[in-house]
Amino acid sequence: MLAEIITIGDEILIGQIVDTNSAWMAKELNLIGVKVKQVTSVSDDAAHITEALKQAMQRVDVILITGGLGPTKDDITKLTLAKYFNMGMRRDQPTLDHVTSFFTRLNRPMIEMNRQQADVPDGCEVIQNKNGTAPCMWFEQEGRIIVSMPGVPFEMMYLMTEDILPRLKQTFNLPALVHQTILTAGLGESFLAAEIEDIEDSLPAHIKLAYLPKLGQVRLRLSGSGSDEVALKAEIAGYVRQLVNRVPKYVVVEDDIALEKALLNLMAEKGLTLSTAESCTGGYIGHLITQHPGSSSVYLGGAVTYSNALKTAILGVLPETLANYGAVSEETVREMAMGAVKNFKSDYAIAVSGIAGPDGGTADKPVGTVWIGIASKDKVTARCFSFGSRRTQNIERAAIAALTLVLNEIKHHVV
Repeated sequence: MLAEIITIGDEILIGQIVDTNSAWMAKELNLIGVKVKQVTSVSDDAAHITEALKQAMQRVDVILITGGLGPTKDDITKLTLAKYFNMGMRRDQPTLDHVTSFFTRLNRPMIEMNRQQADVPDGCEVIQNKNGTAPCMWFEQEGRIIVSMPGVPFEMMYLMTEDILPRLKQTFNLPALVHQTILTAGLGESFLAAEIEDIEDSLPAHIKLAYLPKLGQVRLRLSGSGSDEVALKAEIAGYVRQLVNRVPKYVVVEDDIALEKALLNLMAEKGLTLSTAESCTGGYIGHLITQHPGSSSVYLGGAVTYSNALKTAILGVLPETLANYGAVSEETVREMAMGAVKNFKSDYAIAVSGIAGPDGGTADKPVGTVWIGIASKDKVTARCFSFGSRRTQNIERAAIAALTLVLNEIKHHVV
């Protein structure tokens, strides 16, 4: 079963908004056994929409369209679909009643433009949009299913979850699709591939291995399809075990979660707390951690000590250490990390100091030089990294490296 997602809107093509709808829809479709063959973004132009629909009709079974259903003149999806399928328009009474009720609750006047929200192609089935005024339209044409939904994310998600996905499962005899992800860190994609090459070569045709690299991390995703979901899960689990046993040092978790979430889970399980002392990363590590619900059970907080004065005042870094070795040094990050453990009263602390760039580098400490310290109440270690010349990537790489170091320290040395 193949599907295509078509997103409509100039705002996507000019970069004004990010198309998060397609990623969410693709994930949910995959979970029920529908493979997304293509994602297409088109402008608010009838010819472009028509051409995208024409091509999709030739290659997939299900077409999911989002956007272009508002009340203004630039929203032309309904009229374009009606013309493409050679249909007239009708005013759908249940939709009109819903829109009227919507504006009554808001104590707003109901104008003709709002009434036109209830106008739909006369050959479609209307699915009630309980979270907005734009109707969802279900078409069955030429052996294909075409669904047009509003582009507002929470409206689309509700429609997909409550109506579209259940209907697709009832309509088609869908195969089982099983995915298992292994998060690794500390080994580059090509080196990882070389380590597991023979395992990858032994995979049967119905199981595929994908590499998903991201700044110091690589996700290994095993995906399989078949008629027997239980047997497929067991088969994939066997290959997961082979992969994990081959590179145990670099395996973070057997789950599709963020690195910092894996760290939070591990520390929560062991009853440990964490603090941070950040310089060149400017609070980015704290941001990564605190975006996850429940992080407060592990993360006590931290300090962004960008200046030498704050490194001394907040973390207790000795002035002579800074004078003799500089802010970007092993000695400094050690004292930063120990100061964080002592002053913030955490079990572990991460300290980062480096030269993010694009300037500030020297011959012995070029841009991209980052020292990372990891401290507990009775131990402190530090490691130097050499990243690149791009500031944003250096900050992200430093954060991932720091999280990986503390995770490995806890994994391998804490009972």
